[in-house]
Amino acid sequence: MGIVSQEATKMLEALMDQVDEPLKKTFENVHQGYRPETLLRFLRARDGNVPKAHKMLVDCLNWRIQNEIDNILSKPIVPTDLYRAVRDSQLIGVSGYSREGLPVFAIGVGLSTFDKASVHYYVQSHIQINEYRDRVVLPTASKKHGRPITTCVKVLDMTGLKLSALSQIKLLTIISTIDDLNYPEKTNTYYIVNAPYIFSACWKVVKPLLQERTRKKVQVLPGCGREELLKIMDYASLPHFCRREGSGSSRSSDNGPENCFSFGHPFHQQLYNYIKQRSLICNHVDLIKQGSFHVDLPEPAAAEGTAIAKTLESELNKLGNGNGLSSSLDGLRINGA
Repeated sequence: MGIVSQEATKMLEALMDQVDEPLKKTFENVHQGYRPETLLRFLRARDGNVPKAHKMLVDCLNWRIQNEIDNILSKPIVPTDLYRAVRDSQLIGVSGYSREGLPVFAIGVGLSTFDKASVHYYVQSHIQINEYRDRVVLPTASKKHGRPITTCVKVLDMTGLKLSALSQIKLLTIISTIDDLNYPEKTNTYYIVNAPYIFSACWKVVKPLLQERTRKKVQVLPGCGREELLKIMDYASLPHFCRREGSGSSRSSDNGPENCFSFGHPFHQQLYNYIKQRSLICNHVDLIKQGSFHVDLPEPAAAEGTAIAKTLESELNKLGNGNGLSSSLDGLRINGA
């Protein structure tokens, strides 16, 4: 990842002192009182280059203003049945915390279908979870531990990963690009578990395409990863799919409190109620009943994820022996309400 000098951080801080007031205001929602740590993240994302980091950060702040990201936590996905459908098809949750106090995000990569709503709802949901993490979860953890906690760990469950995942590459590239450009360096480590052969085949191709700082963050663990993960977190914080070999993810078949993907899990209940309460205060409910909260979808041409997506598409087509899988990309709804 490289070491960013204090001089570079001071230079970027001086540049940010000169931006317009609207940018300063939205920047407060980004740094949440941890300004040096936030500047450091953007510097690391641009290998310590101050002008590039400054441009990246200013572009991020302009994106936030143009898309009203500061208000996204007051704009629920309604009706509730639609929100439940998004949760059942976009598997993500918080299972607990590492011993260092970092939140543990669990992601069901293999069984996320993204087929119950339009792309805009999934993008809205993803950004809302990012914002809730940055404005609520991480500041709360920082206060509890008495030190800045500005990153998380992610456990990615590959259970159920199939060739049909090709149809999701376009959406996942959009989400990845949003994260790369606007939420850089928020993940300390990515742990890959329950990886089937198809993942292993693709990983060999994708790994060389990753930047070194990203590659160093990824650890592919054997089996469900339980033994390795217990070195950094207690058993109670393990995602449900890591608690025993062969457990894997689930969508709606197990909606108990241990399933961190479930709408009934404490994290999702807290997130849902937080957005609901803020929407009542801001009187946004009536304004959004007719459709999703649309965020401008980025052009990922310059992002790291684009080359990876194209390589994955090629590799998956090879694995599928050219059985017309690429046509499934054309059916992905980008502009649906």
